[in-house]
Amino acid sequence: MGGKAILIVVLGFSLIFLIMEKNIGSASTRSVSNMADYHATVTAYNIAVSGANIAANQIYLNKSWKKGYKNISYQNGKINVTVDVLDAFRKIIRINSVGTFRGKKDTVQITLQPSKFSKFAYYSQNEGNNIWWTTGDTVWGPLHSQDVMNIDGSPVFMGKVTSKKALNLRRGATPKFLGGFEQGVNLKLPKNGVKDLRTAARNGGAYITGKKTVYIKFDGDNIKYKYSTQKKKKKRRRGREDDDEGEHNDNKEGKWTTVPAKTFAPNGTIFVNNAILRISGKVKGQYTIGVGGRGSKGNVYIDDDIVYDKDPVKDPSSEDLLGIIAQNNVYVTDNSANNNGINIDAAIYVEKGGFGAENYKRRGPSGTINLLGGISQRIRRPVGTFNWRGVTSGFNKSYKYDNRLMFSFPPTFPNTGFYEIVSWYE
Repeated sequence: MGGKAILIVVLGFSLIFLIMEKNIGSASTRSVSNMADYHATVTAYNIAVSGANIAANQIYLNKSWKKGYKNISYQNGKINVTVDVLDAFRKIIRINSVGTFRGKKDTVQITLQPSKFSKFAYYSQNEGNNIWWTTGDTVWGPLHSQDVMNIDGSPVFMGKVTSKKALNLRRGATPKFLGGFEQGVNLKLPKNGVKDLRTAARNGGAYITGKKTVYIKFDGDNIKYKYSTQKKKKKRRRGREDDDEGEHNDNKEGKWTTVPAKTFAPNGTIFVNNAILRISGKVKGQYTIGVGGRGSKGNVYIDDDIVYDKDPVKDPSSEDLLGIIAQNNVYVTDNSANNNGINIDAAIYVEKGGFGAENYKRRGPSGTINLLGGISQRIRRPVGTFNWRGVTSGFNKSYKYDNRLMFSFPPTFPNTGFYEIVSWYE
């Protein structure tokens, strides 16, 4: 009996070991298979990411590139890339990159849109004569200058600062670049911002011509306007920018006309040709308003507060946006309404001149310019004069960045000539 018992025990252990060996072998096989699947999955993902990056770089080099890639060999797998136009008017495109490797497939989608000058809290191509960044100046948001930045004291820059040229630091200057500083960045102001707005306004917006001065007041869901007409009306010539195509009819000169804003400018663009533009009011919706012209024309005058119907500082869900575009200059008007400060909610773009205060040397101390948005200009203009006691004429500055402008922009606002990524899905 003892020998039989021992034999049974030995056979039992042998059977157990055989089962264990089979399970261990099966587990090892599954581990190898899982590792191979994981490697194939990761490689397919990496191939898809690489395809997306290669396509994005190609678009950076050639903005019109839409060819894509078909069955391109890469890392022993394949890349397939298509480029789709999501919005032809706003030039929004999507890159779809598919990577395959040993039966595994992964997809990466990137959405790109043109980078707009509205994303800058401040941009200047020319810093002007003897204008300095000084103690008390604080800039929120991205800043770029194509010129030498003159700095005295301790101005504070909350966002990243880029500059084509060097800094000119007065002795003892200690600027605070809290978002970083990068020198040698070349970003020129485009020459077609005004032209593009004119084109958009003539194709679904409000195009006004043949007037000497145009007054536009935003009034929530409505827009009010009136004209001061030219003494002599030029003959209409085909193909000329100063023809009367699309002109809004006025009533009696000097009388305000009120129309629904969406009827006045369905696509959100308003352009005044060869005239002076004067604006004010409360903006509800998204609009870009601008003016072109030579000499004293082509200037925008801000006659009173121009602010959003829904304040984005108090209510981040606000979708109100305004772009102000001028061929020559944007001025804060020298009038009684602006003698105790002015509030401006807008992204401002000036193609040939800059943003400043009318009669900044001759007007008395006029309070503060409270700007929520950004300024992009060719030449930095002064808004006042100062001494050690403070403001002697014109305005103090309180310029705050509208953070929504990093991702949103007013209709047909000038772009930098480059694309930027607005979403990345894997």
